[in-house]
Amino acid sequence: MKEKTIDYVLRATWIAVSKMYNEEASRKGSTMATGFALLNIDPDEGTPSTSLGPKMGMEATSLSRTLRTMEDKGLIVRKRNPEDGRSVIIQLTEFGVEMRAFSKEVVFKFDEAVNDAIPQEDLDTFNRVAHTILELINNKKIYKSKTPVKKL
Repeated sequence: MKEKTIDYVLRATWIAVSKMYNEEASRKGSTMATGFALLNIDPDEGTPSTSLGPKMGMEATSLSRTLRTMEDKGLIVRKRNPEDGRSVIIQLTEFGVEMRAFSKEVVFKFDEAVNDAIPQEDLDTFNRVAHTILELINNKKIYKSKTPVKKL
């Protein structure tokens, strides 16, 4: 394959970004997944655990593992939701707020470096293309088949 496919470029880029974030997070004994969770938890009100998974695009089992690790490290506490006793609110501890600030700084530094290196017109085009790809996938406009694929 002489030319790279679109999915190759997306995957290779995301792997590089993910590796970069994990390297930065490891300086503080953390991971990209933890940083991403910290950024999606409201620092003032907390966030219901049921809305955190969809917000992050994570499966429940992966999220549970991440939250358990975060709780073990003292980044979060789980509190009963006063509006719905069946659910739990995830709240940041003081250490969690500190680590959230670090995660935010890492993301902003990446954004700043990319914005400084790439003209705004190109970034606008990139965002339109990424949005269109996401729409194609979410609206099932690429693979529409509902018949099960036979396993080899």
